[in-house]
Amino acid sequence: MKEYRLTDWLPTTKKEVELRGWNELDVILFSGDAYVDHPSFGPAVIGRILEAEGLKVAIIPQPNWRDDLRDFKKLGRPRLFFGISAGCMDSMVNKYTANKRLRSEDAYTPDGRPDMRPEYPSIVYSQILKKLYPDVPVVLGSIEASMRRLSHYDYWQDKVQKSILCDSGADMLIYGMGEKPIVELVQQMKNQLSTKESPLTGNELKKIAAGIPQIAYLSRASEWTPAEDDIQLYSHEECLADKKKQASNFRHIEEESNKYAASRITQAVDNKIVVVNPPYPPMSQEELDHAFDLPYTRLPHPKYKGKRIPAYDMIKFSINLHRGCFGGCAFCTISAHQGKFIVSRSKKSILNEVKEVIQLPDFKGYLSDLGGPSANMYQMKGKDESICKKCKRPSCIHPKVCPNLNSDHRPLLDIYKAVDALPGIKKSFIGSGVRYDLLLHQSKDAAINRSTNEYTRELIVNHVSGRLKVAPEHTSDRVLSIMRKPSFDLFETFKKIFDRINREENLRQQLIPYFISSHPGCKEEDMAELAVITKRLDFHLEQVQDFTPTPMTVATEAWYTGFHPYTLEPVFSAKTQREKLAQRQFFFWYKPEERKNILNELRRIGRQDLVDKLYGKKK
Repeated sequence: MKEYRLTDWLPTTKKEVELRGWNELDVILFSGDAYVDHPSFGPAVIGRILEAEGLKVAIIPQPNWRDDLRDFKKLGRPRLFFGISAGCMDSMVNKYTANKRLRSEDAYTPDGRPDMRPEYPSIVYSQILKKLYPDVPVVLGSIEASMRRLSHYDYWQDKVQKSILCDSGADMLIYGMGEKPIVELVQQMKNQLSTKESPLTGNELKKIAAGIPQIAYLSRASEWTPAEDDIQLYSHEECLADKKKQASNFRHIEEESNKYAASRITQAVDNKIVVVNPPYPPMSQEELDHAFDLPYTRLPHPKYKGKRIPAYDMIKFSINLHRGCFGGCAFCTISAHQGKFIVSRSKKSILNEVKEVIQLPDFKGYLSDLGGPSANMYQMKGKDESICKKCKRPSCIHPKVCPNLNSDHRPLLDIYKAVDALPGIKKSFIGSGVRYDLLLHQSKDAAINRSTNEYTRELIVNHVSGRLKVAPEHTSDRVLSIMRKPSFDLFETFKKIFDRINREENLRQQLIPYFISSHPGCKEEDMAELAVITKRLDFHLEQVQDFTPTPMTVATEAWYTGFHPYTLEPVFSAKTQREKLAQRQFFFWYKPEERKNILNELRRIGRQDLVDKLYGKKK
């Protein structure tokens, strides 16, 4: 077991800065989450990346924004900039349920306290820092800022909001995974500062921002000259006046964030232009390994001694194998943030991290997850990458698996076997969601099909901790098509395979399906039929949720505007409390207390046939 000193974490106080013998900091990061020095926590990754560039970096987790602002003053001004991360989750999803009720626990806070971060920390922290240090640049990052870089619908305020750059007053925003743009930014800032004594001016900062991919910034409309190949979105004001224009904008935003070589996007707002530079091409394996191989302690900062951080408890014995997801689900922000191209870590980097986990004080030999955004996309990419470089499909597997996708599961099998062979590992489980449509896909290559069958058996026999999570999300093919999910027939096929392998191996494992109600396109009838189908399959559902519109997803834009962003055809969404509850209750057809309401609802919509199927015919 390793012994750590306080200086093994990034400093969080003046005393910790002095312990390192520093009298000045280059970058100070503010985070809405507790500081866990682990590669699953974005602020820790950015801090370590900057440290590896030779910078003096400190992190102030969960600063108090309600008092005399001492947390914002205690480390003074940095030489380069303040960086702000609202946290690993959108702060509003973290704080409120789909019914806009306050959650009782914040998983990223010591002991789950729900009052340690404000709503929209990106805006609150940024405004405070700009007031205290008007001449120090502020750079926004994290999922909250990333998904709010352009006009977006905000469910909690029930209106279309401007780019978060407008309300926060920040100088620039890094969207997506920030390692490459942050390194380029510090190099350029250092170069500029080496030739002058005073801080960088606003114009100098804009000049730097204009040349770095994956950065968004504001320019005065009077000073802006568009390039010929820019994509100019409808202005914020036009979107407020016409929902169809807001929907239409989103198609461009999604396509460009998923392209190998994208265009610059611009949008006018308030006599300004929001400029979103195209993203970097996907990272190389070496670059991804570098981000994971930095000297993380993998532990919460010692100041939380004796306190439980629920999100850390969930991931402390898990290993992330890759980044990106080519599923393109309509309600998900992963591809908008990480991109659809899979970047996989090397076997060496993965095994080194497993060896680190084995050294953790309370590790008992069980890895909770060897996964990623989707469990089984490791090392999958286009057979001919030149085709991928021209593609703008948001999903590589919907409406059907792309013939250019290499869906070989052998590299992943190799990782499982290598990890399980390490001394100190008793069992590795797969906690991430498995894409069963990839397991059922028939390739033209017989060897790949054999590997898929072998993977399916290996997964079910050796890597399920009693329950395997999968996400069919719905049973209606029409709703599934809007969700960009495969037909429910595939889930039924996979369930038969799962049950057969369990019988053959004498195992008693459960398949746990996830479902969503009130998704755009879903009507009460669809939910009633879902109840009948899941009853036939003998499921008493527990992993269910009401659709929550989150910024920058196809589903959210369809929900708010009433139009599908790709076709501009009308789409129905359940919006009122009554409509949402009427849909949600069908998940729980088996509960006696729901029966009366469900019967009334089915009679109201004229579906006596479904009453008979759910509860039997009256004698």
